[in-house]
Amino acid sequence: MSGTPYETVRAGRRTVRIGRPGKVLFPADGLTKADVAAYYRTVAPRMVPQLRGRPLMLERHPDGIDGQGFMQKDTPAYVPDWVHRAALPKEGGTVTYTLCDDTATLVYLAGQACVTLHRFLSRADRAEYPDRLVFDLDPPDADFAPVRAAARQVHGLLDELELPSTVMTTGSRGLHVLVALDAKSSVDEVRAFARDAAGLLAARHPRTLTTEPRKAARRGRLYLDMQRNGYGQTSVAPYAVRSLQGAPVAAPLAWDDVDDPEVTARRWTLADADELAAADPWRGAPRPRALGPARRRLDALREGA
Repeated sequence: MSGTPYETVRAGRRTVRIGRPGKVLFPADGLTKADVAAYYRTVAPRMVPQLRGRPLMLERHPDGIDGQGFMQKDTPAYVPDWVHRAALPKEGGTVTYTLCDDTATLVYLAGQACVTLHRFLSRADRAEYPDRLVFDLDPPDADFAPVRAAARQVHGLLDELELPSTVMTTGSRGLHVLVALDAKSSVDEVRAFARDAAGLLAARHPRTLTTEPRKAARRGRLYLDMQRNGYGQTSVAPYAVRSLQGAPVAAPLAWDDVDDPEVTARRWTLADADELAAADPWRGAPRPRALGPARRRLDALREGA
């Protein structure tokens, strides 16, 4: 395949051409661009609903993950017209983000050596009103036990606030705990809520949790990162491949999975495409909730702390 200039992949109603399909993107694993495209085509029925309508930041590695990769926000002019876009304001201008609304776009992006997709926590038509809130649990080292404990603590607080949550591996180091919102609170309100909730948890568990962004000040504690809730910030998309040896992926979990000792941040990889496509840990996921009632409950807990 390495000598083949391109291959075509049927993706939904379109046929997508992938140039240099034999280009090795994961040298230690021998995984090619065609392998990445095949993975994304397989998981597309699960992944595309998690991407649809959301601006994306694309992590591209044209020379493989050992080469010089880059992050892409603006959509290049050569991208086909059928790939959806959304122009959003930035200081001094606009950014035309790529949207991934169908399987063909997902396969096309893989053909552009896009290894990892990072998504907005809001949709393009309501960019300043997130419909997702995320807590990124960033451990101090490779021990995953503190991540499990922290996830349970975040889950417990959110239950106190009557905010149902879901959880996923990041494919890198930790877990993400997510809340589905009704997109009626502003990005500033959502970020402030996440900051205050994380602060309350850190105050409850000062020996193990911190909201300190400076690594030197964490002193071996797990970092409750809420910074991804800001405007224009992104979070790794569910099912996205990470640019790490072994091609681990960000995988949705059921809450019971968190206690499984075999589950770690990199438990699932590109090789598990069929398993990931068949399972649906987020089936029956909670309906989006308004943030206002939870904000009042949080304020009451903070006042009583």
